[in-house]
Amino acid sequence: MSARNPGMKLDLEWVSKVRVNTQAVLKRAQQIQGQKLPKKQWQAAWLLKAVTCIDLTTLAGDDTPSNVHRLCLKAIQPVRHDLLKEMDMHDKGVTTGAVCVYPSRVADAVKTLKAANSSLPVASVATGFPAGQTPLETRLQEVRLAVADGATEIDIVINRTLAITGQWEAMYDEIRQFREACGDAHMKTILAIGELGTFTNVYKASLVSMMAGSDFIKTSTGKESVNATYPVAIVMVRAIRDYFLCTGHKVGFKPAGGIRTAQESLVWLTLIKEELGNDWLSPLLFRLGASSLLADIERQIYHHVTGRYAAYHELPMA
Repeated sequence: MSARNPGMKLDLEWVSKVRVNTQAVLKRAQQIQGQKLPKKQWQAAWLLKAVTCIDLTTLAGDDTPSNVHRLCLKAIQPVRHDLLKEMDMHDKGVTTGAVCVYPSRVADAVKTLKAANSSLPVASVATGFPAGQTPLETRLQEVRLAVADGATEIDIVINRTLAITGQWEAMYDEIRQFREACGDAHMKTILAIGELGTFTNVYKASLVSMMAGSDFIKTSTGKESVNATYPVAIVMVRAIRDYFLCTGHKVGFKPAGGIRTAQESLVWLTLIKEELGNDWLSPLLFRLGASSLLADIERQIYHHVTGRYAAYHELPMA
């Protein structure tokens, strides 16, 4: 992953001055969605780029060692070898960005990846995911346990109550403690934007999370009724840009929840390229949180290579 974001002292004056122009944000989101997307071999190249940025995720109540094992193997070989060979990409080390699981499944993922001799990162959600409504000590302990089991990335959830009620100092202090508990692991901070109410609040929560040392900010848990939307993404990436201009530190961005089609992944890459520039078009600074997205991307790549669409049994499940 990218260099760590050391964070900074909480600048309440900066936070309090924030105002987001809703109409301008909505207009910009429409512009981005209306842009022409790449076609043919350029599209195939962009889709492979999207694959390398996926945090391949399973966060289900019925997760078992066997489906986590299968997820890890898919992450290591996300696109069929023969398809990559046709594109002369078989020896370029195309893998997903990471696998993302619950804390109690981290050891399973680490074991599978180690056995496969893969250095793919294991990300774990933590801090009372998805609601964050457990005691602070429990949330901190969850982070420590996931790191001890071998997670090198931790996706924490903020306490939405603090953000909604404008208790920015308390939110900053909590995230600082999570950051400390992460040790050497990178920290992605989930804002759960569907529960923050306004764009201004989303921007403020983004800012406070970065000041507290988040290496990534992430839209959603995928469990809220509203997940990754383009307007909210624009607000968050503008906060990332402003933070970079102010501090020189690049913070990553991860949309998650409801991203299912290859077409959508192209729009996300376009948004990042337009708003943050090429430096962010890398798994070091951009991740797509998704579970079913990879299957659709692989179908599109199959179509690019063979000229026909695959039957579902022709591509292995994620």
